Amino acid sequence: MPDVVAIGETMLRLSAPAGVPLESATHLAVHVAGAESNVAVALSRLKTSAGWISRLTDNPLGWRIQADLRAQGVDVSRVLWARGDRVGTYFVEMGRTPRPGRVLYDRVGSAMAAINADEVDWAYVREAKAVHLSGITPGLSPSCRELVARAIHEAKAVVSFDVNYRARLWSPAEAAAALAPLLSHVTILISTAADARQLFGIDGPARLGAQALRDRFHPDVAVVTDGVHFAAATSQRTFERDGYQVESIDRIGAGDAFAAGFLHGYLAAGVERGLEYGVVLAALKHTYLGDMVWVSEEDVQNVLSGQDAWR
Repeated sequence: MPDVVAIGETMLRLSAPAGVPLESATHLAVHVAGAESNVAVALSRLKTSAGWISRLTDNPLGWRIQADLRAQGVDVSRVLWARGDRVGTYFVEMGRTPRPGRVLYDRVGSAMAAINADEVDWAYVREAKAVHLSGITPGLSPSCRELVARAIHEAKAVVSFDVNYRARLWSPAEAAAALAPLLSHVTILISTAADARQLFGIDGPARLGAQALRDRFHPDVAVVTDGVHFAAATSQRTFERDGYQVESIDRIGAGDAFAAGFLHGYLAAGVERGLEYGVVLAALKHTYLGDMVWVSEEDVQNVLSGQDAWR
């Protein structure tokens, strides 16, 4: 059984080359992309075993997702398969200052949105040391909201939850109303400062945001990321850490990389180690195209030590 089970939708990402708008692109790069599966891949690469549960369409697009995750060592044996639904996709146009990037989603009616919680192998979930979820999944459909609530109930150990608000799925008020009852039952609550402010009216720097989230929802640890500032609050103390200077190739997935690093470090040695690893993985993700972070333990140690691997 894997140490961590992640549950959520994974799509195919189609990206135009840097500097090329989607409307004139003659070819698109294909990447497998999903918040929870990004976490599972990063954990697996750090030797924390990970499994992933979702619902995929039984066609070449679904097979591509399964194959890519399996190649990274993620256990995909509990994936559910559908014949009549579709794999969600999204299209990315990379921006450069002052032109913002652009993301177009095409995920309505996806296989994951029609998942039935009763079909999930909950015994598999109960055996894990931790379950990782995100606020994206409840926004997909009523059945996905039921799935997330059931996952939190079934989990017997750590429940990690990344708020991960998506305005294209629902309004801040809808998201806050749906997520608040769930967040009172999680172990690790992760949010950006922007999401904490927009959904829950919690303002201020990362330190105060983490403390306020913990006071409101009572997780064992509440974590807030605010640009290059990171904080994690427990009942005893609050940990803080600043990020690294990066030359960003692709920032999409940096939040998932942080969540993976935090969970990996937390399971190994507690909150301080979690914050240390989370910050490093978030920085490293900026250096890779696609949503996944192709990280290794050596990469992490090189960053922490300031070592140049070419020396």
